[in-house]
Amino acid sequence: MNILITGIHGFVGSNLVNALKKQHTLYGLDIVTPDKAGVAKTFTWEELEKVSTTSLQLPVFDAIIHLAGKAHDTKNQSVAQTYFDINTGLTQKIFDFFLTSDAKKFIFFSSVKAAADSVIGDVLTEEVIPTPIGPYGESKIKAEEYIQGICSRLELQTKQVYILRPCMIHGPGNKGNLNLLYNVVKQGIPWPLGDFENRRSFTSVDNLCYVVEGILTKSVDSGIYHIGDDEALSTNELIETMCEAIGKKAHIWRLNRGMMEACAKVGSMLHLPLNTERLRKLTENYVVSNEKIKKALGITSMPVRAKEGLVKTIKSFS
Repeated sequence: MNILITGIHGFVGSNLVNALKKQHTLYGLDIVTPDKAGVAKTFTWEELEKVSTTSLQLPVFDAIIHLAGKAHDTKNQSVAQTYFDINTGLTQKIFDFFLTSDAKKFIFFSSVKAAADSVIGDVLTEEVIPTPIGPYGESKIKAEEYIQGICSRLELQTKQVYILRPCMIHGPGNKGNLNLLYNVVKQGIPWPLGDFENRRSFTSVDNLCYVVEGILTKSVDSGIYHIGDDEALSTNELIETMCEAIGKKAHIWRLNRGMMEACAKVGSMLHLPLNTERLRKLTENYVVSNEKIKKALGITSMPVRAKEGLVKTIKSFS
């Protein structure tokens, strides 16, 4: 297949290239266009806009994977409109291009944060009514709504459209929150919240690439699919896995839960780093179901176990 991948130079894009380059011809669409092994050519967004008014010829694409977007800024320092300009605006632009192209499959990378900032109940499924909080999730759901609105109006017969909502993606080359926690653990700093037994879902980038390859090559119904590893892990298990991977002893302090909640309340009043909201984020449950995508692919389990994928990621940090 000829596949166009937006944001091809990013973390997920680079991993997708490695996973797909042997079986498919890959093209990129990005803000930068350096040569990349496994990529035939990378176009700019400006070139895409000028296709109809210039002599530029694009290949005939069989599928488009839309990765490009503004990642969630956990420090909340980004201007809100920037999320909508990129996450919503670029998605509208590339989806409009898909509709006029010969491509038969469109894969949009949204996020579980488009569905819910916090999980109500035991597990987050595709049936949830989206209630995003903050510009990141809100800009992603706006993009989803644009795609779904057009699909419902046009009733596309020859094209298939997939909205993927992965939870936290990790793998070699990732510099996100796992890397921050790893740096804390590596220095031997104790984790004081061991009394909280939360469960969180993660997504190994290897499992993510497996899902994309399956959607490209199998007969999978259009729709929204949540993506995550099979097993959810507690923060305590995550820290223990990190320490095991780097050969260090885990320092987990099980300080009284009530005491830590009281300290967080004081932190909220005094504007300290540990406040009620941050404590909630660090200790909440966020378990995501992957049953729908597994059923669609005809599998009973993801190829990479959660702990196996995390160990691979952690070892890449060092």
